[in-house]
Amino acid sequence: MRKNYIFTNKKHSNRAIMATILGVISLASLGITVFMACKNGGEVPVGYGFTGLLATVFSMVGLGLGIVTFQDKSYYRVFPVLGMGLNLAALGGISLILYAGANL
Repeated sequence: MRKNYIFTNKKHSNRAIMATILGVISLASLGITVFMACKNGGEVPVGYGFTGLLATVFSMVGLGLGIVTFQDKSYYRVFPVLGMGLNLAALGGISLILYAGANL
C-alpha cells in the first residue's frame, strides 16, 4: 500500500482569513440592510446608508488583502480566493444598489 504524504511549509495566511471575514461581514450587513429596507416599505434611515458605506470600505480592504495574499506563493490559495470572491460579490451588490437607486 502506497501512502501519499506531502510535506510542505505552506500555511494559511492571517490576511487571507481576515479578507474572508470582511467579505462575510460585508455581505451579511448588506443583506440585512436590504431586508430591513424592504420590510419598512422602502423608507430607509440614514444609518442604512452608513452601513452600506462601511460595507464598501470593508469590501475594498478585504479585496486588497485577498489580492496581496493571493500573489504570495508560500500560502494556500483557499482563503485568498474565497475572500476575493466574497468581497467582489459584496462590491457587486453595492454597485447594483447604487445603479438601481440612480435609475429609479
